[in-house]
Amino acid sequence: MCLRSLLLPVLCNVKIQSMSQQELDKKLFSDRKELFAGLRRSIRSRPVLKAMERVPREAFVPDSERPMAYLDIPLSIGEGQTISQPYIVALITEALRLQPADRVLEIGAGSGYQAAVLAELVPEGRVVTVELVRRLAERARDILDDLEYKNVIVEDAMDELGCPWRGPYDAIVVSAAAPSLLPKLITQLTVGGRMIVPVGNRDQQELVCVLRTGEGISLRMLGPCRFVPLIGHEAFPASL
Repeated sequence: MCLRSLLLPVLCNVKIQSMSQQELDKKLFSDRKELFAGLRRSIRSRPVLKAMERVPREAFVPDSERPMAYLDIPLSIGEGQTISQPYIVALITEALRLQPADRVLEIGAGSGYQAAVLAELVPEGRVVTVELVRRLAERARDILDDLEYKNVIVEDAMDELGCPWRGPYDAIVVSAAAPSLLPKLITQLTVGGRMIVPVGNRDQQELVCVLRTGEGISLRMLGPCRFVPLIGHEAFPASL
């Protein structure tokens, strides 16, 4: 990570104290325009880009992070969790090849941003998003309700990984790093279903696209990434 990336959050947090609402709106408009111009050079799916343009990312971050809402970087949402970099959200969503009536499961709701993007692409389907941290789950519910996403259900994480009682699913997104391909989630996929999961250790992972077939699974690597760890069964322990 470059020094500029490390300094950006500090500099923006200093400036927000003296920034008027008009100045903030102007900055968000400019950053948003620049962000999507950049995403169009690397993301081919127009439906994915249009879906992301419809979702107000600034609504899913704390007030202190709003000046950076449209920078192409991950941001803190509290509780030791982050909202993913927009490019990563676009890459994951594009790889899922969603259809309007698909049933989608997300592991790790966070602030609800990824779920909102998914919901835009499955207007005739449903998104179930599961969150371990109760405070984040409550906040995500409130934000998604305020934005009137009627086809999203936020579930509190249980002992069993995923949400099999609402499945099976045509697509699954794991928004946290896992040490393996998570067989329990693969069983919740339909035949032909796709799952995107960051696989590796706590510090570095590879983004993997899993396709469930009649004979088993096939894998496609999407590139290196870095997510907060998935905690629980089939995942990492809560403490080292």
